Amino acid sequence: MSILVELLPFALLALAAIWAIFLYNNLIRARFRTREAWSGIDVQLKRRSSLIPNLVESVRGYATHEHQVFAEVSQARGALAKASGPAATVAADQSLTQALGRLMVVAEAYPQLRAVQNFGWLQQELADSEEKVAYARQFYNQNALAYDTSIQSFPGNMFARWFHFEPVVFFAAEETATQDVKVSFTVA
Repeated sequence: MSILVELLPFALLALAAIWAIFLYNNLIRARFRTREAWSGIDVQLKRRSSLIPNLVESVRGYATHEHQVFAEVSQARGALAKASGPAATVAADQSLTQALGRLMVVAEAYPQLRAVQNFGWLQQELADSEEKVAYARQFYNQNALAYDTSIQSFPGNMFARWFHFEPVVFFAAEETATQDVKVSFTVA
């Protein structure tokens, strides 16, 4: 009985150490899941970005006087390529999405362009890329939520503070995605 009483503090200390290791490893796992999810967004944004020069060239052949729109798309694409970190990438992606929207408005003004098979394929690939970016964004945000919750709730917040775990930025929807869509039917 006395041996049991003497070993009890060591047993409790061993349990506390095992619990601390388990908690720390869970925080590390959550951080890596979030980083992996962010890399998925990065891959999809790069995939979409690689389609843009072909799309611009297709539209440029028909709409040679729309230089400002082409310049905006090119600048926004360059900013996305240079963006580092989630916050800068989100801002650059929003600019690129807006510029692509203006490019599509220009393309809509040229019915002969819409009839070109290559342009239709590019539009379809761009739409597919947008869906993949949206899925990757959702996956990242789910992992970011789990990670941020684990580092901000007790007792994980104590370990997070001690081991310098920092919260991550959510990849928010573009401002234009939250605005009402204006639909206009014109008779040609």
